[in-house]
Amino acid sequence: MKRFYLSTLLTGLIGLLLPLASAQAQSPSWARHVVYEGEHCNTAVAGDFTGDGQVDIICNAGGETLLLVAPGWDQVPIGQETGLNLIHGEVMDVDRDGRLDFIGCRYKPGYIVWMRQPEEATRQRWVVGLVDDKVDGIHGLLVGDVDGDRRPDLLANSAQPAGPFANSLVWYRQAGRRGQVQWQRQLVADGDAPGLSHYLGVGDVDGDGRADVASAAKGGPQDMTGKGNWFAWWQAPRKRREPWTRHLLAGDQPGATNIHPADVNGDGLTDFIASRGHDRGVIWFEAPGWQLHTIHPDLFGPHCLQVVDMDGDGDIDAATCAKDDKRVAWFENDGAGNFTTHVIGEDQAAYDIRAVDMDGDGDLDLLVAGQASKNVVWYESPIK
Repeated sequence: MKRFYLSTLLTGLIGLLLPLASAQAQSPSWARHVVYEGEHCNTAVAGDFTGDGQVDIICNAGGETLLLVAPGWDQVPIGQETGLNLIHGEVMDVDRDGRLDFIGCRYKPGYIVWMRQPEEATRQRWVVGLVDDKVDGIHGLLVGDVDGDRRPDLLANSAQPAGPFANSLVWYRQAGRRGQVQWQRQLVADGDAPGLSHYLGVGDVDGDGRADVASAAKGGPQDMTGKGNWFAWWQAPRKRREPWTRHLLAGDQPGATNIHPADVNGDGLTDFIASRGHDRGVIWFEAPGWQLHTIHPDLFGPHCLQVVDMDGDGDIDAATCAKDDKRVAWFENDGAGNFTTHVIGEDQAAYDIRAVDMDGDGDLDLLVAGQASKNVVWYESPIK
């Protein structure tokens, strides 16, 4: 009887474990390249900042913004007069002079700055300009075309329940002529994004030709409002000055941080891929009813998220680095919304991850800003 019981128990356990095992595959080795070590680093972005055809990196480490120049990763301080600990960053040709500029944000007190790339990026001063100092609790920045004029705009969140734009999401359009930079703030969420919002996503969710915006709020013990733990999207109005309409995707989502719109299963409808970066799990929501599907159930601290075709097969994949599990992974989509987990790095924490072709070989690599790891690294893709 005992033998029968143990056999039945083992059979049941194997049955439970097999789906998890089949969802994870042995990944070809991704070479790990360390480009910076030393200080706490929340954000790192990539681009050719020196005009030599090679991809450089800008990171903020220990309150100092550094240009890391490829291929030797020499450190060039930029924006020295700010002395800001920046929690997130973006890249944009702000003044439309053909050179990439850097945009960074401080969480609290909220502050967004942009740093203008000079003609000689490694020798001349990067002039620092103000984007906004009226939003508070800025955790996420995102570049995207919000108003459909084919020019990049900037999105940010105002996560704190205080100030003139408490619990809100905002976007900025540029109204100045070429060479002149004037930022105009517009509201997306007008006080209806409480609970410590984090990052943003942008895309046409409802198929009306206008860009919609998504976000998430982590909730938890720091959330004095008690209104966090959600994923939601805001429907763009027909006219720019009209209010945006909030649509809740899911509540009761502890630690919700990231969400990006994408057609996950190839049915022509816009779905969402999301992560609970202050809790556990990577998930996706299937349109039109927003059914929740699990990509990875228990990855702890997937605070950063990229949603992109990692393997070049025409469907949307995802990638993250878990700040608590200290594990780097990408999730391969079969085109129908079924994902296989590929772990490509261990003992590496992150607050930020970017999918970039770092070495110019035509595939996407992963750039990681290591918060607790106090480093910046990139993982070289073996996918061809």
